[in-house]
Amino acid sequence: MSPLTLIRPRRQLVVMARWPAAGRCKSRLAAGIGPEAAARIQSRLSEHTMAAARQLGGIDLVLAVSGLGPRGARRWGQSLGAHRAVPQGIGGLGSRMARQLARAFGEGAQQVLLIGTDLPLLSSADLEAAFAAFAQSPLVLGPASDGGYWLIGLTARRSSLLSGIPWGSNDVLRRTLERAAFEELDPALLAVHSDLDRPGDLEPWLG
Repeated sequence: MSPLTLIRPRRQLVVMARWPAAGRCKSRLAAGIGPEAAARIQSRLSEHTMAAARQLGGIDLVLAVSGLGPRGARRWGQSLGAHRAVPQGIGGLGSRMARQLARAFGEGAQQVLLIGTDLPLLSSADLEAAFAAFAQSPLVLGPASDGGYWLIGLTARRSSLLSGIPWGSNDVLRRTLERAAFEELDPALLAVHSDLDRPGDLEPWLG
């Protein structure tokens, strides 16, 4: 293998995605509309997220997969147009995100974005804006309307930002901002977006 094949872009976009199997994804949404319907929505959201990501140039597009073994993850990543697929690994959300950041920076990335697949209105412009925001700050956050965030971007590994956060609560963004202030980081904030997690979140997109 030529050494050139190991050279990757300095910008890495990591899409955190769960395999859309009925009964194994979108549990809060499934509680209201049923597991099969929730899985179909999860599949469409994953396809939409990756379609927006593929429009960016000069990035290493990585699908971080939960709920599939290595072979299945590779096949799914290929079908979605990822440059490669990697496992999320075990643990809570904070641990899995920290693992992806450590991997990305360990591979030589200089700018890393982590996003999920819960954003029906995500566009490539949102992702370009996130990378552009690194000119202002080494920390980029995309606030979500539920008190969390839909994106986090870093130029160096800072595991403390993800430690002890009450994931799934409406306090995620506030606690993260507090940790950023403690580390003397002034984050660049992107536009607010709404996640699609619960049946009520479907209403703006029905019809």
